[in-house]
Amino acid sequence: MDYDNPWLFNNEVFNDSDIGKFVGFVYLIVNNITSKKYIGRKYFHQVRKVKGKSRRQRSDSDWKKYYGSSKGLLDDVESLGKENFTRIILSLHTTRGDCNYEEVKQQFNQNVLEEEGWYNENINGKWHRKPTHIAEARLRSTKNPLCES
Repeated sequence: MDYDNPWLFNNEVFNDSDIGKFVGFVYLIVNNITSKKYIGRKYFHQVRKVKGKSRRQRSDSDWKKYYGSSKGLLDDVESLGKENFTRIILSLHTTRGDCNYEEVKQQFNQNVLEEEGWYNENINGKWHRKPTHIAEARLRSTKNPLCES
């Protein structure tokens, strides 16, 4: 193991040598104390334009140290310690598009915005967890064709 609290894929430590042709992964992080979870995605490399140069440069991302973008999750990692979190790679992807699609698919499938026990506050920056101070008020059509048998 060449880094702290390693990512697991199929219950085995995932390292640089396992990346191969993959560009990114969809992951699950579990708080081992509270069982709260987070689903996200991460790329193995980043491509950025270097100041003063016309070409873009590819470099390794911080995937080995990465714990997501959720402030709540990052606060818990800081206060509880990295050793109290399990980082699991759910799937590996050869394109960024596939990686993005699978992340959103898993977040909706796991109902991360509606169920308790998730750090996720939004999906793809477009769908957000409903604030708790807003009461749900929906008026459904009595002639809704989706509800007819």
